[in-house]
Amino acid sequence: MANIKSAKKRIRQTEVRTLRNKIRKTMVRTAVRRFEDALKRGDVVSAESALKFCHARLDRAAQKGALHRNTANRKKSRLTVKLNKAKAV
Repeated sequence: MANIKSAKKRIRQTEVRTLRNKIRKTMVRTAVRRFEDALKRGDVVSAESALKFCHARLDRAAQKGALHRNTANRKKSRLTVKLNKAKAV
């Protein structure tokens, strides 16, 4: 355990930031799951709106530092490819 006041503050700040990042990542995973569920049902219209929501969540998580920018872009790309394949069928 830290003895120095500034080190104790750093520990508190890290705990808060970790919790915020965890919440953001959970929101991303939930959005992705809703998108994939819509694709499994074959509902392309709701999948499109869910994809738009996924993009927003991923962009926000990347902007806030919960995800790396390239990770968010890769996930967005892969989800878009899935939607395009579903539309082609």
